[in-house]
Amino acid sequence: MTSPQDDRPPGPPHRPVQHYRYGPVQPPYQPPYHPPRPPEGHRGYGPPYERWPDDRGGGRILRSVLILAGVAGVVTVLVGMLLMLASPEQYSLADERTTLPPRNQANPYFQAAPTVPPPLPALPAAPAMQPSTPMRLIIKRLGVDAPITSVGLDARGVIGVPPVTNPNLVGWYRSGPTAGEAGPAIMLGHKDTRSGSAVFARLDEIRNGDVIEVRRKDGVVAVFTVGGLEQAQKSVFPTQRVYGESPNPQLHLITCGGTYNHVTGHYTDNVIVYATMTSTRRA
Repeated sequence: MTSPQDDRPPGPPHRPVQHYRYGPVQPPYQPPYHPPRPPEGHRGYGPPYERWPDDRGGGRILRSVLILAGVAGVVTVLVGMLLMLASPEQYSLADERTTLPPRNQANPYFQAAPTVPPPLPALPAAPAMQPSTPMRLIIKRLGVDAPITSVGLDARGVIGVPPVTNPNLVGWYRSGPTAGEAGPAIMLGHKDTRSGSAVFARLDEIRNGDVIEVRRKDGVVAVFTVGGLEQAQKSVFPTQRVYGESPNPQLHLITCGGTYNHVTGHYTDNVIVYATMTSTRRA
């Protein structure tokens, strides 16, 4: 491969210095060297070799005409767009705007103000039971079959989470109702850990009508039916909807969602499942 120096025109020929008795004498004066003019269409050689000036006036005129034509075309398009936006009915745009289908028709997430009660399934709620410690959580469609441990509040007053050393572990908030009591039983699980997926990795795949089972210490299996799935930013967590009182026995599952922030080490959102107890059976 040749270097960039090889692409440049040759310099003036070398003339050796003549030496006489009392020192070197410079050779006779030579006129300055001018490299040959590049062939037609050549782009020049770059600094420190400047391009040959384009003395063809016709080329400059043509470029000016093309630039003016391009500017005029852009101005024409902008003016046309402004006219269409100002009077959409004249350009058959008004009707099309009103008949466009709504976006996110397949969005499964429940969306409402934080004070709105949780969504309920189509099935009626079953009568509440006496408290009993939850032992195991089962969601067959998602392949979840996990033991349950109790969690409380940390020093900051934030609800705790199960230890990451056991990714297939669900935490039940022991200061709230148990599964099957009146009110919301709160359970939390990790979406993933540094070692891989965790118990609630697929919780965002749950849909309305899915069944969740909780095996209790008294031998009763509380069967819950999903009524809604919500994804909320942690900064606007729907506290009233998640922890508010309810006459029906409910189960609220919480995990992480949204985008993972590598700076804070946390996800931006929470995924929340709202389910209501619709039946019971013996284990």
